[in-house]
Amino acid sequence: MEPRLKAEIWIKAHIRKCSFHNVPVFVVRRGDETAGSPLIKINRLNGLCQILTATTDFSDGSRKWLKATGPDWVEEKTADRYIEKQLSFDPDLWVIEIEDPEGRHFLDEKVED
Repeated sequence: MEPRLKAEIWIKAHIRKCSFHNVPVFVVRRGDETAGSPLIKINRLNGLCQILTATTDFSDGSRKWLKATGPDWVEEKTADRYIEKQLSFDPDLWVIEIEDPEGRHFLDEKVED
């Protein structure tokens, strides 16, 4: 199992990475500073979005990301409904929104459908 950064530190680092690429990113919702999990909303600014959620790869203990709204881009209202539903289950979640017409997420870990 890999050691984990506190949620707030990971969020700040990811914001810095996006900013380095001149891509706007916003904290839409602050979660628990230590144990909160991140949700990433990628907004292509054309009405289509994708939600990525962090999970653990149990084969090696590393973090991986799942396309929570499926392999295809969805309408923004569908993405927002998914986020609201997840927040009703886990109020400690962080939500960041990346606004990138190219749909980049800037994650180093693997992303699966």
